[in-house]
Amino acid sequence: MSDLVFCEGGFGTDAVEYLEAWDTQRRIHGQVVSGTEPDTVWLLEHPPVFTAGKRTAPGDRPTDPGAAPVIDVDRGGMITFHGPGQLVGYPIVRLPDHVKVVDYVRRVEEALILVCADLGLATARVPGRSGVWLRADTALPERKIAALGIRVAQGVTMHGFALNCDVDLGWYDRFVPCGIADAGVTSLSAELGRDVTVYDVLPSVRRHLTDLLAWAPYDPTPDYEPRPEPGRQARVSVLGLPG
Repeated sequence: MSDLVFCEGGFGTDAVEYLEAWDTQRRIHGQVVSGTEPDTVWLLEHPPVFTAGKRTAPGDRPTDPGAAPVIDVDRGGMITFHGPGQLVGYPIVRLPDHVKVVDYVRRVEEALILVCADLGLATARVPGRSGVWLRADTALPERKIAALGIRVAQGVTMHGFALNCDVDLGWYDRFVPCGIADAGVTSLSAELGRDVTVYDVLPSVRRHLTDLLAWAPYDPTPDYEPRPEPGRQARVSVLGLPG
């Protein structure tokens, strides 16, 4: 089994400012690299903030970000949003020699797919686009419910995932999330028709991350149809991306 340690804090009025959290991530990362701290998953919320990954183009940035800052970060991918009602998870874990970065990304996605399933919501991956998705239906387009964006340095992961619980989806009207204009963004509350808070999903997130990051074989949820990002082939970026 995994020796993951979960650090939970920074919810609601105690949400952690992004730059403060980034500094803390770097400190934990250094400790995991040195072996002085165990693999750690930090679960928290942020006040409203846009974070721009390495592939963010000038035109991707929100023209009216409101009260939310736009911060350039060192993960892969493009621009995304974090804010209240969204569970952010930063797994800072050493990858075993036999685990490729792509496998790690898929394991985190699988954990979030299983969290959604625990609540009665069917989701899956879309090859060519990282994250967790709902299939398009007669009323709504394909839509993302969880985003991923990671970085691996010295064999240890940083950054992580964002699962939309009861986040204000109006923030996503200010930009094109991850540069993908032909899909939507959603939340657990919007899809299930009831309030689902970050506190509601914490036990399930802990359980499934512990299982999937123990690195044992698992049966992945079947993918939806491949759908590459605009201008990209249907492949997996080893940096991961929130897109």
